[in-house]
Amino acid sequence: MDHAVKPQGCTNIKLRQLMRRVAQRYDAEVGKTGLKGTQYSLLSHVLKLAPVRPGDLARAMKIDASTLTRNLRPLIDAGWVTLDAGADGRSRLVNITPAGRDKRQEAQRRWRTAQEGINRTLGVERVLALHALIDESMELLSPLSDGEDDA
Repeated sequence: MDHAVKPQGCTNIKLRQLMRRVAQRYDAEVGKTGLKGTQYSLLSHVLKLAPVRPGDLARAMKIDASTLTRNLRPLIDAGWVTLDAGADGRSRLVNITPAGRDKRQEAQRRWRTAQEGINRTLGVERVLALHALIDESMELLSPLSDGEDDA
């Protein structure tokens, strides 16, 4: 590598700027269903894992328990997710309702529209290269300790 060429600017800021731009595209489409992108992701995880204990769901999504609780509340209030009694009196299980399945399916169509738009705008080759670079970078920057990648 040529040592005279050095990255300019802050990688953190550049990645956050890119993330905001990409998130705006997804949020604009998925938002047409009344869901935020984070809510669509949560519904998708519940659909895949249900019935699931909240702690297991939080781990699968790489978020902390308090964030999960806060994000579940609007979905429960809307009737898309339930928090039911588990095997004993202290445990709980998160489930998706039929209305939640329908909402997730509606949002998935919008998500697909957003993804296809990103693919068209950036070009499929660039998106594939970006995914590969992200995956490789994630592997190289594996967390130093548990919980470090919760952001």
